[in-house]
Amino acid sequence: MKILLTALVLTASALMAQVNEPVEVPYIAYEIKTGKGFDAVQANCLTCHSFGYIINQGPQARAFWLEKTVKMVDAFKAPITPEDVQSIAEYLFTYYGNGEEK
Repeated sequence: MKILLTALVLTASALMAQVNEPVEVPYIAYEIKTGKGFDAVQANCLTCHSFGYIINQGPQARAFWLEKTVKMVDAFKAPITPEDVQSIAEYLFTYYGNGEEK
């Protein structure tokens, strides 16, 4: 019981830590390529995560981008229409793809 209480106090004390000076969060500007399908990306993808998430995937095949887009609908319940799924996957492959189908 004593160990549990000590662990609880140590954990809670970290939550009370304060910083008496301004904290700057770094801003990272990502180069966003606009083109056909970008409107669907902006409306459906960027509402949940930054463009950096897309860029950090690296150049990928068409199948990869389609799979990721479908995963957002199936696993995360993103309200993306089937037409937008295709448009998003095509945009991602066109501007951030590696030229390979699979």
